[in-house]
Amino acid sequence: MEANNVLKLQGYKALVKELGPVEAERFITLIQQEPFDYTEWQKSLWVDKDVKELSNEALKNPERSKSSEN
Repeated sequence: MEANNVLKLQGYKALVKELGPVEAERFITLIQQEPFDYTEWQKSLWVDKDVKELSNEALKNPERSKSSEN
């Protein structure tokens, strides 16, 4: 179970870094209030982009990927 706690902490840190502490808490509250099906959400997330476009977007932000590895 420690791995789950580590993942939750990393996720929260990522939210705070991107949104700030207040908006991160607001986001978490919104997610908890509404039924959320991650699988269904994922299906519609990038419907307008193909794999090559997504890959190019990922390559534009190498620093962002490095910071999430730490």
